[in-house]
Amino acid sequence: MVLALMGLGLKIDRPPSLRGWVSTWRLLAITMPLSIAGAALLGWWLVGLLAPTAILLGAAIAPTDPVLAGEVQVEEPGEGHTSEEGSEPRFALSSEAGLNDGLAFPFTNLAIAIALVGLAPGNWLGEWLLVAVVYRTVVGTLAGIVFGAILARLVFAAVPETRIAQSVRGLEAIAGTLVVYGLTEIIGGYGFIAVFVAALTIRHYERDHEYNESLHRISELAEQMLMALIMVFFGGALVGGLLDPLTTEGLIVALATVFLVRPLAGIVGLAGSGLAWADRGAIAFFGVRGIGSFYYLAHGLNEAAFADADLLWAIVGAIVLVSVLVHGVSASPIMNRLHS
Repeated sequence: MVLALMGLGLKIDRPPSLRGWVSTWRLLAITMPLSIAGAALLGWWLVGLLAPTAILLGAAIAPTDPVLAGEVQVEEPGEGHTSEEGSEPRFALSSEAGLNDGLAFPFTNLAIAIALVGLAPGNWLGEWLLVAVVYRTVVGTLAGIVFGAILARLVFAAVPETRIAQSVRGLEAIAGTLVVYGLTEIIGGYGFIAVFVAALTIRHYERDHEYNESLHRISELAEQMLMALIMVFFGGALVGGLLDPLTTEGLIVALATVFLVRPLAGIVGLAGSGLAWADRGAIAFFGVRGIGSFYYLAHGLNEAAFADADLLWAIVGAIVLVSVLVHGVSASPIMNRLHS
């Protein structure tokens, strides 16, 4: 996840701004909460999940996966345009994937808090808002900016003089990004947010420096190797019975999450944005679910006891499987059609 977020931040040519990233802010502020609420309500209503378990389901499927969504993301650094990034759908999905992986944490922590202290808001609301939502998000963002600026100074100042040094150029940035993640977590911020923001900071420190391409290539290589390994483990889990606890109602929730919840939430989030309907539809549809969903689910189950944990794994596994198959097959033709 850390490597994927770094690679994603290094690819985005468009400088962060309120107007330039308006599609991103809409997806984060409107589409993401609606997706969480929709999946949670379906889990509670159709499957009969308890409130904390249903909220954990919603939080787990919230992130647009930065690893498996490569076909719908922007190209390499410098290949996008400042204003268009090749196409608005690619930019919106890339920037959303970079940020909502970190922003799913508050909702995961909400599910954990309710599982630990009960549903009554007086038991968790104040601390959750101040710490999980405000403090950790702000610290993660600021840490990404500060550590990213420091890391950018270091990596751009280093000039490889030997052939061996040139061949491994970029590894120091990967190591530095892992340090950014670790330091941010130590001071209480969200490490995923810090990593993406740090990568953006590095990308825009010297926009036209050839080192950006080296950074991107080596991070993408590491990311693809890890993705292949994780997908092998996912396939093994499927063969090993991951979906055995899945009920008919759970399957309906999985299908509805991919084909109804995310698309409808995306359309609502982009209402009035001025984008063409084809672009809105593509952005709304390609909310790829993947490795991040397993990470948040495992994190939540490790922090508190949730009822129907096996069923929850099965539902999330089904969502990821359907998303990988459907979005994987349709991504290239649809995005190429939009671009042309």
